[in-house]
Amino acid sequence: MSLREPRPRSRPARRSRPARSLGALAAAVLLPLAAVAPAAAAAPPPGAAPGLREVMFVGNNWDGTADVIRSSGDFARIGRVNVIPDKDRRLTEIALDPVALAYFLGIRLGPGEGHDQFVDDMYTTPDGSAVVVSRPSFADVVSIDLATGRINWRFPVSGYRSDHMALSPDGTRVAVSASTSDTVHVLDVRTGAQLGSFPTGDKPHENLFTDGGRRIWNMSIGEVNTALDAPWLDWTKGDRRITVVDADTFAPVKVIDMRERLDAAGRPDLSDAIRPAAFTPDESTLYFQVSFFNGLVEYDVAADRITRVTTLPKNPATSEDRTTWVNDSRHHGLSMSPAGDKLCVAGTMDDYATVVDRATLREGPLVPASKPYWATVSGDGTSCVISESGADQVTAIDFATGLRTVSVPVGDHPQRVRIGHVPAGWTGPSGS
Repeated sequence: MSLREPRPRSRPARRSRPARSLGALAAAVLLPLAAVAPAAAAAPPPGAAPGLREVMFVGNNWDGTADVIRSSGDFARIGRVNVIPDKDRRLTEIALDPVALAYFLGIRLGPGEGHDQFVDDMYTTPDGSAVVVSRPSFADVVSIDLATGRINWRFPVSGYRSDHMALSPDGTRVAVSASTSDTVHVLDVRTGAQLGSFPTGDKPHENLFTDGGRRIWNMSIGEVNTALDAPWLDWTKGDRRITVVDADTFAPVKVIDMRERLDAAGRPDLSDAIRPAAFTPDESTLYFQVSFFNGLVEYDVAADRITRVTTLPKNPATSEDRTTWVNDSRHHGLSMSPAGDKLCVAGTMDDYATVVDRATLREGPLVPASKPYWATVSGDGTSCVISESGADQVTAIDFATGLRTVSVPVGDHPQRVRIGHVPAGWTGPSGS
């Protein structure tokens, strides 16, 4: 695989850059962008108010905005939401609290790569009237009214940073990771009231609802912001585990130490810090990425064991210095096709995305992408949608062919992409 020379990973100021060419390997598989007709709006979720339009929310982490784009077809932008309308007030509060200020600056210098992290995750309410957003640098979750752009409610998380969220299948509850307090809060999306919480391992990250909303799975990733990244220093990363709880009582159901499972599978070389993860439609199998690894792990839930591991291609232009990989991620972003036969992988530090056949765990074409940070599924289920945080755009990749169909510009450093709903005809909050 012939590639250009490596480039520095630091990004001290905002800039957009094209993805590196994947050379001969990619040249054989890339096609010109296809002309895509806009798809009809999908039906709203069960129990949702009538007159809603399905869309995708793209969180522009460094901007503090969320772009709202069509959920399929041409993925054109239809509106934008400012998710930090209270920015001045929050910054004043932080400046007056020395401990909060220290964490705020630590986030900027650590996971923020020199920037403040204003939006991590987003979900809309069932009636499409508001979007609920976690804001890492402000250590909170807020509900933004989609008609006015004003804050409906604000929930400060325990500790000093909020992170990934998950929405219950009925759309009424959201689970949010509070990174620095090793806690997951579960909130009512309508009122922001805390329904409960539960302890986790160090640095809770990904959350997933399973079993029709009766269980919550949390993956803690440990410390990812130090330079102690050599394999022999793995013990410094902390307590990393999967915590499964009852979603109503928040009582623990089980704790899974993936270190033991990886060792049993003959992979003591792999980190047990689980990053993005995806269940099969029947929830019998979990696929996940781990820190420092360019590949996937397959875990049989009932048998409680790892069944397969696949290594995906490296980009030779990517430095092998693990301290240069953002937040210990080599690959960060994973989604599964609705049929459960394909996986879409964001190869973050290797600057590509690819569709992996689930039966063989073999990758398809490597689609060049600039620091892709997330992968989700389009509203019509035909495409994987990745956020290209290095190019300030989102890109759709066809599950059937593995080829890119369209790229759409968005704001500064897009990360999470989530399906949501807005009122039909909505084009943004009033005055925006």
